[in-house]
Amino acid sequence: QFNPFGSDMMLAQLMQDMQDPEMMREAQTMMNDPAFQERMKTLTDNPNFKEHMEQTTETMKDPEKQKEMEEKMKSRVAAGQKELEDFKKKSAELEAEEKRKKENAKKKKNQKPKTSSKKKGVKKV
Repeated sequence: QFNPFGSDMMLAQLMQDMQDPEMMREAQTMMNDPAFQERMKTLTDNPNFKEHMEQTTETMKDPEKQKEMEEKMKSRVAAGQKELEDFKKKSAELEAEEKRKKENAKKKKNQKPKTSSKKKGVKKV
């Protein structure tokens, strides 16, 4: 089933964005913003976040678990790339369809109105 906001697709988009120098400059600007830094501090001070990070760090110490996580991530990125390609293709199709509809509507608007085939000025008795 097609899900335009699947987490795998978002992950794939993130991986693509990280290759874009302009996006990375924007990210750097955002990270230098004191308001952003304050939000990040609030997040990292959260006990649930800390616990999750500790669990992840512990998991990454085990080479087998690390390899397993890497494989899962690669699989998710690949699935996300497929979803992203499908999404972009569907979006392009919808945009093309919308453009055709607008062009057709414009053509219809510019056509001369059809005249009635009835004779003007003749009344039935």
